[in-house]
Amino acid sequence: MITLHHEDLPDDLDLGDMVAVDSEWMGLNMTRDRLCLVQLSSGDGNAHLVKFASTTYNAPNLCRLLADPKIKKLLHVAVGDMAVFQHRLGVVCRNVYCSKVASRLCRTFTDRHSLKDLVKEFAGVDLQKVSQCSDWGAETLTPAQLEYAASDVLYLHQIYDGLNVMLDREGRREIAENCFRFLPDRAALHLLGWDTQDIFLY
Repeated sequence: MITLHHEDLPDDLDLGDMVAVDSEWMGLNMTRDRLCLVQLSSGDGNAHLVKFASTTYNAPNLCRLLADPKIKKLLHVAVGDMAVFQHRLGVVCRNVYCSKVASRLCRTFTDRHSLKDLVKEFAGVDLQKVSQCSDWGAETLTPAQLEYAASDVLYLHQIYDGLNVMLDREGRREIAENCFRFLPDRAALHLLGWDTQDIFLY
């Protein structure tokens, strides 16, 4: 089931201690393009979508969840969403698991690390991406947009379980956790202009 909320999550919604998170923006420039939608799932097959109508963000319940270090947040390409949350919501996410980073660390037999690839491998589902490049700032989102947005969070718990098996098998769980701890600072670097440069390169 997909539930659409406007401007914030409801006060009484409890998504547990591990939540899949994603977001949609008006474009790919996080300091220019506004945040339009945040998607969340507790891994129970349901998705909760928070739609923002403007750049006036007042979402205390959503922000509280994102900032809570006791809640593990599962994201794919986490640094982009985290930077947007820092810039637009004023929230620094802690306790984050990035499936893109985890995949790169343990699935070294391939260069295919997109969410579509991981959903196919670990959930056996072929995601449709036709609504990826659409108007997320529209007053009313289409059913296809809602389904696309929900699909970005509905399978992250399964991916998390599958990748962790591989990380443990290859002895790379500790380095993965260290990478995840660095992500808030990596997002800050992204916002400061080091989004296309690797400052750790020799």
